Amino acid sequence: MAPEHRSFAPHLTRRGLLATGAATAGAALVPATGTPAAAAGKRRPTVLRLPNGFRPEGIAVGGGPYAYLGSLGDGSLYRADLRTGEGAIFSAGPGTPSVGLELDHRGRLFVAGRGQGARVVDARSGAILASYALTSATPTFANDVFLTPRAAWFTDSFQPALYALPLGRNGQLPDADEVVTLTLSGDWSQVAGEVVNANGITATPDGSALLVVQSGVGGLHRVNPRTGVTELVDLGDAAPLTNGDGLLLTGRTLYVVQNRQNAIDVFRLAADGRSGVFQRRVTDPLFDVPTTVAAFKGRLYLPNARFTTTPTPDTTYDVISVPV
Repeated sequence: MAPEHRSFAPHLTRRGLLATGAATAGAALVPATGTPAAAAGKRRPTVLRLPNGFRPEGIAVGGGPYAYLGSLGDGSLYRADLRTGEGAIFSAGPGTPSVGLELDHRGRLFVAGRGQGARVVDARSGAILASYALTSATPTFANDVFLTPRAAWFTDSFQPALYALPLGRNGQLPDADEVVTLTLSGDWSQVAGEVVNANGITATPDGSALLVVQSGVGGLHRVNPRTGVTELVDLGDAAPLTNGDGLLLTGRTLYVVQNRQNAIDVFRLAADGRSGVFQRRVTDPLFDVPTTVAAFKGRLYLPNARFTTTPTPDTTYDVISVPV
């Protein structure tokens, strides 16, 4: 679970969009119908098989033993038991991609929907609770999402902007017209066209700002959530983060997935996120273009998107687990 974040009190439609603690690790998860006897006393599987043709991209893991994955194909959502590796689709897709996912402690999945904005799904029933058109700009590519108790922040790979869904009292979802657009400026230099720019997103260790990786140029940016002004994070000789994708922050440790490098670079960040020191690189022979990462009980879980393999209905996909 990410550390507590102090309030930004930004000048937006609602105050404190990134305030008083991250909400990325959902405590209210789908309860088990019974502990499988086969799982008792056994180690968790290190490979989770997904349905053929599923085309995973995002992953979310909460406080319970379940992982949630979205399909780039039809947008279906899949729930896997980390104890056994078994799972099933629990929410049929809308026919458009599901990309980044985050789970809150109320058991709601926030889903980035590429060109279709975002939706919020009940992680128990699979019902769609709300849908949002994040922008009218074209082209648009809602790629990843990061949660705080007061907002869901989405990246747009094709536009120099972040979008926030302000959350009300007790996590109340906003109306469709309450989406907040934060234009990126400062060190941010958008590559025009349908090129992947903003991708993974998280917060700085002290919660004072956001961190966004710009995939194509390999830059990690610290974003002021009040103004949108960005500054490049000083990572020393470790930069650039070519093909940087999903981000995971635990304490002051930042995991950066580099998809086509089949690697995770690990950094120790300054509290304010303005600099970081390279610690190590994590690789595994089973990585096949992993896109993002989630953690559960001392292990990292990465979906293999297999972007270098032509997708067919019979293409196999999986999630790989490695030690933290």
